Amino acid sequence: MKILLHGHRPPSPEMGKVGAVLGPALVEAGHELVTSEADADAMIDFTAPAAVIPNVLRALTAGVPCVVGTTGWDIVEVDDVARAARLPVFVAPNFAIGAVLMMRFAAEASHHLDAAEIIELHHATKLDAPSGTAKATAAAMDGDVPIHSVRLPGLVAHQEVILASPGQTLTIRHDTTSREAFVPGVLLALSKLEGLPPGVTVGLENLL
Repeated sequence: MKILLHGHRPPSPEMGKVGAVLGPALVEAGHELVTSEADADAMIDFTAPAAVIPNVLRALTAGVPCVVGTTGWDIVEVDDVARAARLPVFVAPNFAIGAVLMMRFAAEASHHLDAAEIIELHHATKLDAPSGTAKATAAAMDGDVPIHSVRLPGLVAHQEVILASPGQTLTIRHDTTSREAFVPGVLLALSKLEGLPPGVTVGLENLL
């Protein structure tokens, strides 16, 4: 498959942290990186909230389906355009399969314990807080779950869900120690992209 990868140089002006890992991994998996929508079979975006919507709209106008890992943006405008173009846009707040399982386990545990809080920790350059993963986790759980955000150098992406009832606590934690963790999820999304319905589909759990 020919892939236009935003967040990788080229086509982006700067090499992103995810793009630097994902680009070689896509090539190793048998895909080809291209630099324009005209040559692409699919577009992948790991950029920033201000860049992602123009990138996706440009791809949809060119008839190119999309996989998006950028968080902190509103999908509504893109969803309408994708439905009109009859093209899929797959969005995931986290492409690490372990993180998706952590979210699933936390949702199940919240049915059985009285209260919970989420602590999410990311690298200092992450622009959005709380993270998309933390917000999605809280939305899937019972009750009003507070989220605490930490941004520090040296971190990659980490999340801890602490659940409690009288006399007991349960901690569910996922740690991304390398952005290589995102590669299997992105490859899975590419393999499933053609079969997705028009419009935006959110969450890697829908592909597992």
